[in-house]
Amino acid sequence: MRRRSASRLLAAIASATVAAGVRAAALEVRPGAVVRWPGAEIEECSLGERRWQPLDGACWYAIDLEARGVVELVRRSSGGVASRRVAVADYPYPTQELEVEEKYVAPPAAALARIAAERVRVVSLFALETPRRFALPLAAPLAALPSSARFGARRIFNGEPRSPHSGADYSAAQGTVVFAPADGRVALAEEQYFAGRAVYIDHGGGLLSMSFHLSETLVATGDEVARGQPIGRVGATGRVTGPHLHFGLRWHGARVDPDLLVGAARAVEIR
Repeated sequence: MRRRSASRLLAAIASATVAAGVRAAALEVRPGAVVRWPGAEIEECSLGERRWQPLDGACWYAIDLEARGVVELVRRSSGGVASRRVAVADYPYPTQELEVEEKYVAPPAAALARIAAERVRVVSLFALETPRRFALPLAAPLAALPSSARFGARRIFNGEPRSPHSGADYSAAQGTVVFAPADGRVALAEEQYFAGRAVYIDHGGGLLSMSFHLSETLVATGDEVARGQPIGRVGATGRVTGPHLHFGLRWHGARVDPDLLVGAARAVEIR
């Protein structure tokens, strides 16, 4: 019995040591980050059940804004299958309190069916995996891109907690032209309850861009657009406190900080 107990104790210690080593060795990234893992002759990249092709000699992984714990990145190449573990750091973003019209905090019963239908249409876009049509870095959505703010901020509207802010807010005057960040197809262009006048573009390769609160849309659902093409104008439609562009990105379904892919891409590197 003593030998068996001792063996179990040693096994438990060994297991704990290995687990601690894995945690210590795991690369730490913040929620909403992008990880780049270069390599030779890469054939496929995957995270969870989603699989995609490499870009510019590397696998790019989007870490969702609300990811937690440790995620496993997988890379398949002519030399075999490799994996790396990435630890998601503690949530680093601040809390933001805003005052908006009460109908955007507690929508009237008459608006609930509309909101639900819009949600169904939008969620279906997050699963798109069409052939890639973009290159990095993406083009800026505004000609003069100001400092962005509030990506990831925990939102409190009129004292009520809501989902964290999944895009970047760019301050701009009413009517300022908004541009497509890359070639693509307009997957959806419509006026929505919370997003106001909105344009969703499928850029292929699992990348979806979203431009919200527009005063005017210059494209329609199904249109083909080119990088730098005008797609709308800055406005204050939907749930807003004033004119601005909400610019969001979903990559392979994950919400990522747009600043990482616009301008000089600043992905976390795996060496």
